[in-house]
Amino acid sequence: MSDRSFGKVITAMVTPFDKEGNINYSIAEQLATHLVNNGSDSLVVCGTTGESPTLSWSEKSKLFQVVKKTVGDKAKVIAGTGSNSTVNAIEMTKEISKMGLDGSLQVVPYYNKPPQEGLYQHFKKIAQSVSDLPIILYNVPGRTGRNLLPETIAKLAEIENITGIKEASNNLEQVCTTRLMTDLSFSIYAGDDCLALPFLTVGGVGVISVASHLVGLEIQKMIQAFNENEESRASEINLKLFPLFKVLFCTTNPIPIKAALNLQGWFVGGVRLPLVEISQTLNEEIRLVLEELMLVENK
Repeated sequence: MSDRSFGKVITAMVTPFDKEGNINYSIAEQLATHLVNNGSDSLVVCGTTGESPTLSWSEKSKLFQVVKKTVGDKAKVIAGTGSNSTVNAIEMTKEISKMGLDGSLQVVPYYNKPPQEGLYQHFKKIAQSVSDLPIILYNVPGRTGRNLLPETIAKLAEIENITGIKEASNNLEQVCTTRLMTDLSFSIYAGDDCLALPFLTVGGVGVISVASHLVGLEIQKMIQAFNENEESRASEINLKLFPLFKVLFCTTNPIPIKAALNLQGWFVGGVRLPLVEISQTLNEEIRLVLEELMLVENK
């Protein structure tokens, strides 16, 4: 099986669009290179932040290959190939395995609300279909309507190529329980930048991050400080970045991070419906936080 390690900071990368709303593959190449050179150990392509629900398979397939070709020699590329259809998830995951992607992010099935046994069988079937490809589970109850419980996670962690989880339940008690029930080789990643540091205290290894588009190196420093028993330094960095972590979720992700990147001059474009553009008020709120952290020039 491929190397299980995806590092400490994994960026959930935005999907850039041009003025016509088509994927801007050139900007995607530039952004991926920038991220890897500025703190990202791995990239998730076509996840929630990448607007996966509104991308066609042909768009996803090309974007996976473009990003892998661009940064694959420096970082791991993880494909978002989850679905609430087990058959569809298997088909997409088999395809990205053939492409040479380094892993797959598999979201808890949404809308059809399967019980825990259904969740277990869903992920088990996907993992068995690509036994040499690392799978990261993705628990985000606020979007899926289902919570993947620690007992189910522990059973899934026994499957060799299910190597970790992006935990976005924001429940530290649940994270701690999961850590106690799984081997330390099973990687638990925070799914919310605000909780990256608290996750480390209960056995997390890092974060699948949105803010790392802007402050990847600082997040790396925070995690390094914690791992070197410099808790006060880690806390200092966390508190400095906390206003950014918060403002990047002032409305539905990825609307704010795309606005922030556009303010920096990245030209990642807008979002696809049913998401809508950032309001002028929120855009100004984001600008002020970026100015405070010297991530854009003051007006």
